[in-house]
Amino acid sequence: MNQAILRSLAPEGHLRAAINLSNFLLVPRVMPDGTPTGTSPDVATRIARALDVECKFVCFERPGFIADAVDFDQWDIGNIADEPARAAVMDFTNPYALIDAHFLVRDDSRLRRYQDVDKDKNTVAVLERSAYDLWLTDNLKHATIRRVSSMGEALELFRKGAVTVLAGLKPSLMEEVDRNPIYRIVEPRFTAIRQAVGIKKGNPEALQFLNNIVSELISTGFIKDSLERHGMLGKLSVPVF
Repeated sequence: MNQAILRSLAPEGHLRAAINLSNFLLVPRVMPDGTPTGTSPDVATRIARALDVECKFVCFERPGFIADAVDFDQWDIGNIADEPARAAVMDFTNPYALIDAHFLVRDDSRLRRYQDVDKDKNTVAVLERSAYDLWLTDNLKHATIRRVSSMGEALELFRKGAVTVLAGLKPSLMEEVDRNPIYRIVEPRFTAIRQAVGIKKGNPEALQFLNNIVSELISTGFIKDSLERHGMLGKLSVPVF
């Protein structure tokens, strides 16, 4: 083990892995003792094993909070989506999982594609500082974005008709369509969320080390097996490099 990489990624003798609890696809369950379970914690544990150190989870309620803490020495790796706004303060590995993000509309809506949604008359409810919020902030030019603190709040606004469009991850939107056939998912996706491992900027050797691990976890089938074990296979896709 390269000691410089070890000191960089585990300066306290263990790996502090920041886990985003709001991503139910990668962290579907938290044990009674507070331990998160899912593919994101599985990836962190394998990185710690490669470093031959213990993995300690540092849980955050929102992904933006992980990025906010980058300069406060609260974590060593952060398992969140790679987005340009976050890449300004963090370096990211290649993605280990992809999640499609879509719009949800009423079935009788005339909105059939992304270009239809991006009109002045439309308001899109979105979970504040989620990866797709960051993408929509950069790409929506005409529609209004209404940011809320939870997907439950966003869904309630959509159901009441307070917004014309709901943005979200496809698996959760599919569940809503199953419950309410009066809704429809706009195809194709407007973006794919790139779930990755982030570190503080400026350490290319550590980043390459992590990229090698991510590539190995994908090529050996570890990511696929983890998704299947946690009941998420088919709800996310595994990248092909």
